[in-house]
Amino acid sequence: MLSWIILVVSGVLEAVWATALGKSEGFTKLWPTVVFGVALVASMGGLAFALREIPTGTGYAVWVGIGAALTVTYGMASGTESVSLVKVLLLLGLVACIVGLKLVGGEH
Repeated sequence: MLSWIILVVSGVLEAVWATALGKSEGFTKLWPTVVFGVALVASMGGLAFALREIPTGTGYAVWVGIGAALTVTYGMASGTESVSLVKVLLLLGLVACIVGLKLVGGEH
């Protein structure tokens, strides 16, 4: 169970570093670059820890799915991405697939 919690937190940190990467404007802004670096290391470290007990394919899919869904959701909430019913439905479908992978993924 701890591995799944760490995987979810690492997925959230993936969204943090992806967003910070965009805000760093090519690593020309200090604080977004610092946030990017810290979140990247923490996210990858958490993923590596979680994959000791979670199958790689399942763990990676969950990690990237959480990061992608949160990054797009943040973009829509902040106004940098358009909002549409289709996007919202696709994000809900992605979240459903992530939950489904957790339910059927099992451990090694």
